[in-house]
Amino acid sequence: MSTAEETAGGEMEPWEEVTPDAARRLLVAAVEAFAERGYHATTTRDIAGRAGMSPAALYIHYKTKEELLHRISRIGHDKALDILRTAARREGSAAERLADAVSSFVRWHAGRRTTARVVQYELDALGPEARAEIVALRRQVDAEVRGIIEDGVAAGEFDVLDVQGTTLAVLSLCIDVARWFTVDGPRTPEEVGVLYADLVLRMVGAA
Repeated sequence: MSTAEETAGGEMEPWEEVTPDAARRLLVAAVEAFAERGYHATTTRDIAGRAGMSPAALYIHYKTKEELLHRISRIGHDKALDILRTAARREGSAAERLADAVSSFVRWHAGRRTTARVVQYELDALGPEARAEIVALRRQVDAEVRGIIEDGVAAGEFDVLDVQGTTLAVLSLCIDVARWFTVDGPRTPEEVGVLYADLVLRMVGAA
C-alpha cells in the first residue's frame, strides 16, 4: 500500500499542508523510499523517480534530502501531538482520557504505518538544528501522556509508582505498532487501538 493510500478509519492521508502538488508528490515518494530503503540508502534520484520527476525538479522544492525528512518529521510529530493533546483536553476521567489518547495514537501508527515508521525511526538522520526541533516536539508528546497519568494518580484512579517510566513504556508500546502492523494481519487499526487502550489501563492499575 502506498503512502497516499494509507488509511486510519478509511480516511485518506492528504498531506494537505504540502503545496504545490509537485512538492506533495515528492514528499510522498520520499516517505515511501525512506520507509522501504532507509534514509541513508535512499538517493534524491530514487525519490524523484518515484514521483515521476527529474532529479533537478526535486531541488526546486527541497534544497536537500534532509529538508524532505525534516518536513515529513515535522508534519508527523505535529499530527501526533495534536492527537494526544485533543485526548488529554477532552471531558472525562483520567482513565477515559488515557484510553482515548492510546487508542487514537495507535490507530494513527497503524493506519499511517509507512509515514509513522519514517517519523519515529529516522530521527538520528536529521542535522543538529532540525533534530533539536523534533526532540522538542517529542517532549511535548511525552508531557501530554505524562499529564494524563499524573491526573489519574492524583485522583486515585491509577496505581503508578514511576510516572516517567510508565509514560515512556506507554509511548513505546504505541509507537512500535508502526513497525509490525500489516493490513494482512488479524486486526484492523481500530481493533488494535481498542486492545492497546485496555492493555495500558491495566498497566496503570486503573480501577
